Amino acid sequence: MMHPAPESESPYQKIVDRNQLWNRLFAIAGLLSILVGIITLLALVGQLVIQGWPRLSPAFFLSFPGRRPEEAGILSAWVGSSLIMFVTAIAAIPIGIASGIYLEEYARKNWLADLIEINVTNLAGVPSIVYGLLALGLFVYKLNLGESILTAGLTLALLILPVIIVTTRESLRAIPNSLREAAYALGASKWQMIWDHILPYATGSILTGAIIGLARAIGETAPLITIGALTFIAFLPDSPFKSEFPYLSWNWLQAPFTVMPIQMFNWVSRPDPEFQLNAAAAGVVLIGMTLIMNGIAIYLRYRLRQGIKW
Repeated sequence: MMHPAPESESPYQKIVDRNQLWNRLFAIAGLLSILVGIITLLALVGQLVIQGWPRLSPAFFLSFPGRRPEEAGILSAWVGSSLIMFVTAIAAIPIGIASGIYLEEYARKNWLADLIEINVTNLAGVPSIVYGLLALGLFVYKLNLGESILTAGLTLALLILPVIIVTTRESLRAIPNSLREAAYALGASKWQMIWDHILPYATGSILTGAIIGLARAIGETAPLITIGALTFIAFLPDSPFKSEFPYLSWNWLQAPFTVMPIQMFNWVSRPDPEFQLNAAAAGVVLIGMTLIMNGIAIYLRYRLRQGIKW
């Protein structure tokens, strides 16, 4: 009995096999790329933790920088970073969200809106040193705000403002138009539609973008050096609270400042290798602050998106 000869592979099957081969190669290349990035990052962070962990103690957080590395701390640096982040958040988040809402919901779709959108998107990629030069001319020389916490906070607010605007617009675009049409059908005004029906669903993504922008700003050094941040401070700004009416003081906004990245740069540039350990410990603290901010963003996004169904 003779068996029929096997049929040759069709050209369509060859195309499918070739595409599947490319898919597998691309998946392997992507996995290797991710592993290279993650392993490199973990190695750097691990080395930083190993070097800096012995320095991490309560005294390290509560001491000012000094000449002796074993007694030097980051008190003025983390206080300065915290105050500057507070000013940055107060200045950037309301303006950025309002601008994003206006551009997405109110502005007419014409060439001017396209031009603004292109410029905002490009501003998000401008090097931070350019913002430092802009702030030096505007805040320090024109508005005479000095080399202060207020100037630093406004400078970093300019830096993350495009990020918040873009994030806000993308968050609003993700909301289906059926919600807007349903609100209009019930007689809601445009602002009522935005406030009552759109923002509650977009808040999680908007806050995530804002916090990620702040996490980027806390590690910036170049714009703050440009506007005159100090590398050594042995005092703290005035307290924002007073014992007398009105119980609030704004003198701390005019105080000189330093921040964590500049403190690290100062220690790294010292010839004594003991200061390198202090720099590593400060780096661990800075990474911890960044991870906490990103963790807050993830938690808020998870909590605010619970129960949302389109």
